[in-house]
Amino acid sequence: MSTTAPHRPATRSVGQAVTQSVGQRILRSRVLAALTTPHGVDRYLEMVNPMWAAEEVRARVVSVVRENPRSDGTAAVATITLQPTSTWRGHRAGQYVQVGLDLPGSAKRMTRCFTVSSAASVPGEQITLTVRAHDEGQVSKHLVAAEPGLVLHLSQAQGEFTLDESPATPTNNHLLFITGGSGITPAMSMVRTLLRDGYDGGAGRKVTFLHYARSPEDQIFADELAEIAAADNDVTVLLRHGDHVFSEFELRRLVPAYRTTDTWACGPAGLMELVAAAYDESPKLRTEFFKAPRTTPGNAEGDVSFTRSGSVLAEAANSGATLLEQAEALGLKPEFGCRMGICFSCTTRKTEGTVRNVLSGTTSSLPDEDIQICVSAPEGGCAVEL
Repeated sequence: MSTTAPHRPATRSVGQAVTQSVGQRILRSRVLAALTTPHGVDRYLEMVNPMWAAEEVRARVVSVVRENPRSDGTAAVATITLQPTSTWRGHRAGQYVQVGLDLPGSAKRMTRCFTVSSAASVPGEQITLTVRAHDEGQVSKHLVAAEPGLVLHLSQAQGEFTLDESPATPTNNHLLFITGGSGITPAMSMVRTLLRDGYDGGAGRKVTFLHYARSPEDQIFADELAEIAAADNDVTVLLRHGDHVFSEFELRRLVPAYRTTDTWACGPAGLMELVAAAYDESPKLRTEFFKAPRTTPGNAEGDVSFTRSGSVLAEAANSGATLLEQAEALGLKPEFGCRMGICFSCTTRKTEGTVRNVLSGTTSSLPDEDIQICVSAPEGGCAVEL
C-alpha cells in the first residue's frame, strides 16, 4: 500500500500567527526558565498537554499504514504519519530524526534514528516515518505496532544526505538513486519532493531510481513506485528482487556516465561496499548507511575495563570489537541509540588508552576524552567510564 506525502497545512490567520509568536517568546523567556528550574518549561507544559512545547519537539501519531500486511493484519514495515508540535522547524528531503520513546516497563527513554520518508516539510507540518521492525529493535517493533494517539519525542531534522536539486533551480542534471531494503526511505523523500514541487523532466533532466529488495512481497511503496514509473515524468524506476545482486556491469549499461552523475546511495553494508567500489571515490557519489558498515577488528591486545565513579564494573581481555559490543558481552547495558555514530546517545568518557573510530579509521590517545562507544574500538588496553 502506498503512502503519499501529506498536504500542506491550511494557512493561519495573521492574528493566530502573532498570538503564537508572542506566546512562544514568553515561554522561552529567561524569567520563566528560572522559575521552572531545574526541570524547565517543557516539563510542566507536557504535564498539561503533551503537544505543548517551548523548545522540545514532540509528535503525535496520526495514522499508521502497515506496508504489505500479512493475513493477520501485522506487518514488518509501517508508515507512521506524525503531527509535530509547533517547535518542529521542518526538514530537507533525505534527513533523519532521533525518535525518543518511553517503553512500557522501562525506566529510561529509548532513542533511535529514522529517516523522514515524506517530502520536505515546513515548520509544524505533518511528516511520515517508514519503519521496519527488527528482531532486536525494541523501538522499531513498538512503532510498527503503534496506534494513533501515541506521543513521541523528536529531535530536529539532522543529516547532510540531502537533495540540492529543485524545480525552482532547474538544471539539466541526471539524478541517480541506488537503494536497498529500508534504505529506500531517504530516496523516496527526495523523489516525492521533486514530484510534489513540479518536477516533470524536460530540459534534459531525468531521474533513475534503482532499488534492490529481497522479494516482491518485501517491496516497500510498491504501488506508489508503479504509479511513478507509469507517469510521464522522466523518472525511470528499476526494481530488482531476490538474488539479483548489484553489479558495476549492469549499472554501466543502465547509466553509462554514472561516475559523473549525481548519485545518492543508501542501503545495507554489502550493497554500499559494491557501490563505493564501482564509483572509485567519485565525488558525485553521496552515501548513507542505515547500519554501521562492516569493520575489521581493532588491535586485540591488553584489557578493557568499564568503570563508574572510580569503581570497576567489569573487565576483560580486549576482543577488538567496539566498546559498546564489548560492554554488552560483559553483561553491561550502556545507553545507546543508532549504533552507527549518528545520534551521540552512547557518548561517554574514555579515561585512558587509544581508540580507533571504525567509520573513519582515525585513532586518538587523548586522556579523559568523550567518545562514541558504538563506533570506537580499543587499540590495546583501555578504560571507559560508563
